[in-house]
Amino acid sequence: MGTRAVILASLLVACLAQACDGNVLFSSLSRTLVVEASPTAGQVLKSGEDKIKVTWSFNGTHSGKDTDYKTVKVKLCYAPVSQKDRGWRKTVDNLKKDKTCPHLIVARPYSSSAPNNSFEWTVTKDIPKATYFIRVYAINASANEVGYGQTTNKNKTTNLFEVDAITGRHTSLDIASVCFSAFSVLSLAGFFIGEKRRAKKSSPPHM
Repeated sequence: MGTRAVILASLLVACLAQACDGNVLFSSLSRTLVVEASPTAGQVLKSGEDKIKVTWSFNGTHSGKDTDYKTVKVKLCYAPVSQKDRGWRKTVDNLKKDKTCPHLIVARPYSSSAPNNSFEWTVTKDIPKATYFIRVYAINASANEVGYGQTTNKNKTTNLFEVDAITGRHTSLDIASVCFSAFSVLSLAGFFIGEKRRAKKSSPPHM
């Protein structure tokens, strides 16, 4: 193979890995991180109340190195069961268009030191009711994803947990609403009765 062909082949590989315009393809990434999270399989977490502790580390069995890792992004991701018939949560290989992991838990500098590779997060109240897993991306100096790890298997079917979102309705508010409605009905009835009495008083006597 000539020098020109080698250069073209190298460019082709680079384009496939970075989609030729800096857009990283998930399929080009290696699972270089080991990620664990506190929720057990099938556990239901309450948004605004329960916490998730996430830990990550470099996969020692991986043949590569983590020298180009500058930051990590820890994300809450939808499981396939919560993506079905929801195009706005669709999985796309191009990570700039991918909607699998829209919820950022934390972004922080990457460290090979274990004490710095964990984070505890309270599930925020804006997280919708769904089934989830955790994914962590390793980011290089160019702000591109260069590796990842997740708490589930390749098909995203194991170690999944659920979030039970706040509905926005509370018993006290429901009671207040009922009382207000009843008061409104009584006030309206009182108004009509008063108007009827005033009409009788103002009408001329019959001859």
